[in-house]
Amino acid sequence: MSDPVMKGDDPRYLGIAPYLYYTDATEAVEWLTRVLGFTEKVRYVDAAGEVFQATLSAGGSDIHLAGVGDEYWPAKGVDGPVGQLNVVYVDDVDVQYERVSEAVGETVEVSRPQDQPYGARLFTVQDIGGNSWTFWQHISDTAELPAGWRQIRSGDSDSASTADSADSADTAASADGADGVGSDTTDTAPGTPAPASES
Repeated sequence: MSDPVMKGDDPRYLGIAPYLYYTDATEAVEWLTRVLGFTEKVRYVDAAGEVFQATLSAGGSDIHLAGVGDEYWPAKGVDGPVGQLNVVYVDDVDVQYERVSEAVGETVEVSRPQDQPYGARLFTVQDIGGNSWTFWQHISDTAELPAGWRQIRSGDSDSASTADSADSADTAASADGADGVGSDTTDTAPGTPAPASES
């Protein structure tokens, strides 16, 4: 089945994966597998056995990472990754929250799971390299938008359709792909996920 976004002889999208930089990739692999529960697929190590590249997986999605050393971010004039947020879809965000909280103890701040007005329940944690991870569970097909806002989906005949009048079959179809880790369906909510605030 061809990707409907592609036309003619354009290549078909097969997926997307983050490529993340860490000062210590060996430590990052350990942390991401132990704390977040990702699975290590392959690592490439130097003569000293230190990881310089690795691939992990979350469900059916790959996460690539590379070791860049202590000077990488300072040379760019920043302390670490800027604006990097990775969304991982899960079927039970509260169970994942308990797992992560137990693994990090008091050493890392983990936002509490909160229901969001765009039909998601989520929490966010920052890893040891400064990358943010939001674990996202789809909980509703209805988006509660502020007054004056509206939801517009590709193919809508009425470009001013609101979240209340969104086609339920369309939102349900997108929700099916949002319940599992590593789903490639990301249109389950309008806008960009924001880290949940502490309650």
